[in-house]
Amino acid sequence: MPLPDVDLAGPAGDSVVGRFAPSPSGPLHFGSMVAALGSCLSARVAGGRWLLRIEDVDTPRTVPGAADGILRSLEHFGFEWDGPVVWQSRRTDAYRAAFEQLRAAGQVFACACTRKEIADSALARDGTRRYPGTCRNGLPPGREARAWRLRVEPGVVSFDDAVQGLICEDVAADVGDFVLLRADGLFAYQLAVVVDDAEAGVTEVVRGGDLLDSTARQILLQRLLGHPALAYAHLPVASNSAGEKLSKQTLARAVDGGDPARVLVDALDFLGQQPPAGLADAGLAAVWAWARQHWSMARVPRRRAVPAPRYG
Repeated sequence: MPLPDVDLAGPAGDSVVGRFAPSPSGPLHFGSMVAALGSCLSARVAGGRWLLRIEDVDTPRTVPGAADGILRSLEHFGFEWDGPVVWQSRRTDAYRAAFEQLRAAGQVFACACTRKEIADSALARDGTRRYPGTCRNGLPPGREARAWRLRVEPGVVSFDDAVQGLICEDVAADVGDFVLLRADGLFAYQLAVVVDDAEAGVTEVVRGGDLLDSTARQILLQRLLGHPALAYAHLPVASNSAGEKLSKQTLARAVDGGDPARVLVDALDFLGQQPPAGLADAGLAAVWAWARQHWSMARVPRRRAVPAPRYG
């Protein structure tokens, strides 16, 4: 449920602004609930704002009706966000402006490579293929541009994650030049999320650890576009009994069917907050009141993944 509209141009002073940004590729599952709860409590306990963004920039992966289902689920569980929901699919002009800024500075280049042509490249940290630099110095004769990539220079990007500790990555070595404008004409997630966070005045990103390997690329884009640095906290990913991340692909069930107070208590327990026995029986309002009073990022497990077999 949204709270009254606020100025989305950004906060004044040092106010904390957090956000939850689900992709509408399926219903809200327990792993998404953990990310929503952690990001919301981190912002609220600091007296800050909490924004909601639907990350539907990858339109081929968008499931019809999923976004509305996510919004209904969040309301059902008692979440309240500030201002209107932001939809990435409606922000193409903002992404194009950022892309043109980078192109004018000579920081992007056209690429003719297909996925098949880079299939034998080394694996990057996130499991994708590292770009070998084929088109970095110009398109091969007779080839046309399919996508546009960021020209990544060597150098280590470091940040102190509030949960995972010090993270260092040489994006050039580990990922290579990465795509900003895809072959299908859509802007890539990495660019969209950086533009959205900056425009909304987001100051902290609390999200699942599955996105940890994207962070160095996003920090690099922030610097190139002249945006402020953000604080990061990557929460453990919820996994099933087979050790797989809860997701649509692993058939994670939606949380809507459960008692909302019980699900929130389970999420608090997953996040190491040690909720008292019987808290769920006190009702949803009591769970939220306890969570706001006792939330501590320091108690979140310093792990990339934690089992949640009940919700697998």
